[in-house]
Amino acid sequence: MGEKEKEKQLEEQITKVLTTSETAEIKRMLEKDHAVDCLFLLALDKGKWKKAKTYMNKHKLTLSDGTYRARMIEITQLGLSKATPIDPLKKQYTITKKGEKLATALLKLLQNI
Repeated sequence: MGEKEKEKQLEEQITKVLTTSETAEIKRMLEKDHAVDCLFLLALDKGKWKKAKTYMNKHKLTLSDGTYRARMIEITQLGLSKATPIDPLKKQYTITKKGEKLATALLKLLQNI
């Protein structure tokens, strides 16, 4: 495959990711503050605010409850997690297979940089 063909193939792949509804929405979510943190928290079964806060504090990382809730809502809307009501104000979030796939891919990507 020539250089021009490789460039064209790369452009087509990037354009598809940027313009396909599902991948574009996931990309936009990942660009937001603490989105990757929240996805990793779900992978660690820290889908309740108290567990997430304890984990983040233990590792001297910051995450506000408002940011956590906003990202979890978005992650759930994208089908990457499932929300189960605990009471009228609290929810338990659990990662879906699709969310696990994304979290694993992100972890591998970040480890290989």
